[in-house]
Amino acid sequence: MTSITLFIIACVLLIILPGPDTAIVTKNTVIGGRKGGMQTMIGSCVGLSIHTIAAVAGLSAIIVKSAVAFMMIKYVGAAYLCYLGVRTLMNMRAKKNQVEEEVLVEAKGNSYFKQGFITNITNPKVAVFFLTFLPQFLAPGADAFWAFLVMGILYTVLTLAWFFFYVVLLDKIRTFMKRPSTQAMIEMVTGIVLIGFGIKLAFEKA
Repeated sequence: MTSITLFIIACVLLIILPGPDTAIVTKNTVIGGRKGGMQTMIGSCVGLSIHTIAAVAGLSAIIVKSAVAFMMIKYVGAAYLCYLGVRTLMNMRAKKNQVEEEVLVEAKGNSYFKQGFITNITNPKVAVFFLTFLPQFLAPGADAFWAFLVMGILYTVLTLAWFFFYVVLLDKIRTFMKRPSTQAMIEMVTGIVLIGFGIKLAFEKA
């Protein structure tokens, strides 16, 4: 690695930029509290871990080079983001059933985890990111396998740390966030953002 300090700074700047993972973590923290946010965060980071392994093993390169593989994963991810966005917007029109729905989500146990995991793992842009971002910090003559593995793990750990802080902060102000007017605004914005990310991903060029 050419500069671990520069790499960490670049990672932090990229991680804090809002994206599909941030949107789904926000929604699930407001709905399910710290537990929901943490489960979503873990699911997302497990997805990142798989992307790291795939990049190291060269599978990401296959996805990037294969238009068919890229398109399949892209459309699955786009459809899932749109589904989550539409369902979030629909919750605004069914407030009387919201408590029952939240209890059902809690009863499923891994639902928050699955949402975070699927949102991340079905985003082929993460694979593209790993293959274009990590090589920039590869030192000349370094073993690419171990260097990419360390950088991928470091990026995942930094993501975990950021989302942990983010979830705790949201949970602290959850009382304010759970106000009907505030929650309606959050649901509307989150729903639109998720659908927007889904549409953007669907039209992403291979």
